[in-house]
Amino acid sequence: MLSHSTTKKLSAGNFYPLGATLHGDGVNFAIYSQRAHEVFLLLFDDPNAEPTDIIRLEHRNRYIWHTFVHGIKAGQFYGYKIRGEYNPAYGLYFNENKFLIDPYAKAVTGKALNKDNLLLPYDAYAGEKPYIIDTRDNARVVPKSIVIDDFFDWQGDSPPEIPFEKLFIYEVHVKGFTAHKSSGVKNPGTYTGFIEKIPYLKEFGINAVELLPVHEFHNDDFILSKGLKNYWGYNTICFFAPESSYGTGKEPGCQVREFKALVRELHKAGIEVILDVVYNHTAEGNEFGHVLSFKGIDNPTYYALTGTSQRPFCYFMNWTGCGNSVDLGNTPVIRFVMDSLRYWVQEMHVDGFRFDLASVLGREEGRFRRAASFFDAISQDPVLNRVKLIAEPWDLGTYEVGNFPVDWAEWNGRFRDTIRKFGKGDPGQVSDLGWRLTGSFDLYGDDGRSAYNSVNFITCHDGFTLSDLVTYNYKHNEVNGENNRDGSDDNNSWNCGFEGETSDTEVIRLRKQLVKNYLCMLVFSSGTPMVLGGDEFMRTQKGNNNAYCQDNEISWFDWNLAVKNVDILDFFRKAVAFTRRYTILQRRKFFLGKDLNADNIPDLSWFGTDGKEPAWLDQSLRTLCFRLDGGEEVSENGCYHLFFILNTDHAARYVDLPNNAPVKKWLRVIDTSLPQGEDFLEHGKEMPINPPDHYIANPRSVVVLLGTD
Repeated sequence: MLSHSTTKKLSAGNFYPLGATLHGDGVNFAIYSQRAHEVFLLLFDDPNAEPTDIIRLEHRNRYIWHTFVHGIKAGQFYGYKIRGEYNPAYGLYFNENKFLIDPYAKAVTGKALNKDNLLLPYDAYAGEKPYIIDTRDNARVVPKSIVIDDFFDWQGDSPPEIPFEKLFIYEVHVKGFTAHKSSGVKNPGTYTGFIEKIPYLKEFGINAVELLPVHEFHNDDFILSKGLKNYWGYNTICFFAPESSYGTGKEPGCQVREFKALVRELHKAGIEVILDVVYNHTAEGNEFGHVLSFKGIDNPTYYALTGTSQRPFCYFMNWTGCGNSVDLGNTPVIRFVMDSLRYWVQEMHVDGFRFDLASVLGREEGRFRRAASFFDAISQDPVLNRVKLIAEPWDLGTYEVGNFPVDWAEWNGRFRDTIRKFGKGDPGQVSDLGWRLTGSFDLYGDDGRSAYNSVNFITCHDGFTLSDLVTYNYKHNEVNGENNRDGSDDNNSWNCGFEGETSDTEVIRLRKQLVKNYLCMLVFSSGTPMVLGGDEFMRTQKGNNNAYCQDNEISWFDWNLAVKNVDILDFFRKAVAFTRRYTILQRRKFFLGKDLNADNIPDLSWFGTDGKEPAWLDQSLRTLCFRLDGGEEVSENGCYHLFFILNTDHAARYVDLPNNAPVKKWLRVIDTSLPQGEDFLEHGKEMPINPPDHYIANPRSVVVLLGTD
């Protein structure tokens, strides 16, 4: 039985702020639990030893239990045990034998050890009675929370505040970026190792990194049982704590300081930091999952529950496919998520968030609502309503692309699907392609948003890499240990005639050409481009389109490929620079198809190969052309026009070029079918088109022409 045992001087402390807060000669501890009967704070000098102090919290205000412990400081290890009713039929999992992580912990000592199922709230060995409470103490296998001093020398850091229309997002895994032996960094796979690669990002033209989850996450049992690990990190257990395994481990809690250093150095390079965050579920799973924190603190508060008349609150709602769904219809949960987000902005200086399965966050009474409480809370918060908010606008049961509030940008899954299909030559894509290339006005044009609320992407962490998209017709996930059943079968990929890697020079040439095509369609479309890290030098996962559990060379960046495929890397770098030079490609407003500067040329014009209006409804059409009037945007380049030919047909196409004044000549800038050095000409070295009235677009190619007066 738990009992109060301490020699520490105690005082009442305060109910705010929640968590462990350094103040004067000690630490204030505060934890929310509406249904707890008693709350005990455990202190440790050694995270692997018995607690030195067990303190019964005597004070409660607004369901927040609190105390102030004098004489302790940063680096103190702690956690909780909570006494209350254990009644799983009603969603109650209180168990005083279970050691609990503070939901507001700013750092923890590492990963939980699932030893003999000591993390479960019930007795797993009870056979047909799985709800018999487990009386075994698990404090030795659960990580300890660490008291953190927030002080850090930011050296005058300030956010870059780059507008969406000038943003180029690079989605990247902190560890995978430098874990491979080829990275050449001092501390591979860490926050500090990442810092060493910042010059590469800057040279490449990246001005925002979207980091896969860096919140402390849990390793799932079923993954560990196969000898694998949770690599992506979409299984959060601590929403204030940076992932400990990405730290150098030089001292407990050093990951906090090292993450801050990463943000500071990225900002110095003019690069924003966007975090991929997972507030839709936690690592505790369903009614048969682990108890690590929230489930043992106040389960009905934190999770969406349902059931039958016989067992009214036994079951966890599972809109996420991960066993549970966080209940953002509850005020304490909204406060918790808002506190977490503000902490990462104010204390960690991040610039924005990409919300995993964001439709869950807008669910109230089971339905997605654009005016959900969480969205309203974000919109009126003076800290959060100025940062970048990006939704993954779907979950297990709903697809809400285009339906988020005006403050939000969205991953545009329709852009991905249409560009993939058109890029490999599927018929019937042209009518939708026009919307996608110009910012998806049909999704974002009627609600106060701009073209750049559309985050355009072709590949991301979830699915094929860009290289694999042109190398495999089918997923190859056998190493995941699920007999290739996991991962999507709907990849819209094409292997260019041979499945997998090959030495056939013609297949390799075609694959690189398609990669360049995709890069052009991504980078030169209206919208905020996001590229999957490593695509710029054709990183491969060997056909694995669900590498969530591959913490190894399948997922890690092999920097040797940056040398092997330097032609693709160079093309990518030039493409980013091209968008910065010709500012019409970063115009925030939607194109209207009207003459806005009295030069008799619309800001956007569409063409078929014959120079006339495209046959939008022609299902066989695989070639689309369009022109942008660069005179619509102030630029050091003066008046110019850009003409794009997108030919994904297997045959060459004769394309009539516009001859409207003031364009006197067309210059070739890009032709992806040409060899390296000719495929993307340097600024000032563009080639005149001769004869000037047409261009022969080779099969499966993208052409960009510059019109001058």
